[in-house]
Amino acid sequence: MTSKKEQMSFEDSLKELEKVVKSLEQGDLTLEQSLENFQRGIELSQVCSKKLQTAEKKIEKLAKDKQTGELTLEPVDFEEES
Repeated sequence: MTSKKEQMSFEDSLKELEKVVKSLEQGDLTLEQSLENFQRGIELSQVCSKKLQTAEKKIEKLAKDKQTGELTLEPVDFEEES
């Protein structure tokens, strides 16, 4: 079953995460509110991270076969690229 957070778009998750961070930075929340917001921020951060990882896996690069000269799509290995 997919949670509501996982159904949020990356942009919506990031926007909400920014609001949570801003509210924590202002420092006018109670301890309980701060803990709830902190937990929410962690959850949103995980959602954003998961969506970025999924996007990275979908990105492919166009490569030319050295022997045949044919163009093919290959997955991008970001760790290899850096």
